[in-house]
Amino acid sequence: MGKALLARDPSLTWSVSATTRAARPGEVDGVDYHFVTRDEFERLRDAGGFLEWFEVYGQLKGTPAGPVEAQLAAGHDVLLEIDVQGALAVRERYPEALLVFLRAPDPAAQEARLRARGSDDPEQIRTRLETAAREEALADRFDAVVVNADLGRAVDEVAAILEIRRSGPPPFGIS
Repeated sequence: MGKALLARDPSLTWSVSATTRAARPGEVDGVDYHFVTRDEFERLRDAGGFLEWFEVYGQLKGTPAGPVEAQLAAGHDVLLEIDVQGALAVRERYPEALLVFLRAPDPAAQEARLRARGSDDPEQIRTRLETAAREEALADRFDAVVVNADLGRAVDEVAAILEIRRSGPPPFGIS
């Protein structure tokens, strides 16, 4: 979703998250994630270097604060592709942040997407699906909810939400 939205809206800047997990096949350090050791992550975390961070499935993940804050100070919108707990932490720090909850069309589609990735064993997939079910309960804390059944349509919907936000205060009732 993130890369497709960036291609459609080049005025957005991408925030590259940091993680302690190993790169998956095809992922590039500094592009997909900053792949760091646990010690490196903890040093940056302890220095206040993350906008948000959490331990997720045994790995640390977070959004480096410096690049995001520099882009915001320059007047750019920054796209973060993060999980629910990270988004809610960002909301605490930046109450004006626009939070869009991306929802799979249904649990079966979500499971199929996880299996297609080929990087998780059955137990990890089960855990991810259970987490997704708990996260669904928090969707009402977001500014908008988009069902990602078709990537092109979902990108169109998020782009429209961004355009509304940029043109002024969001209209009453966006959800």
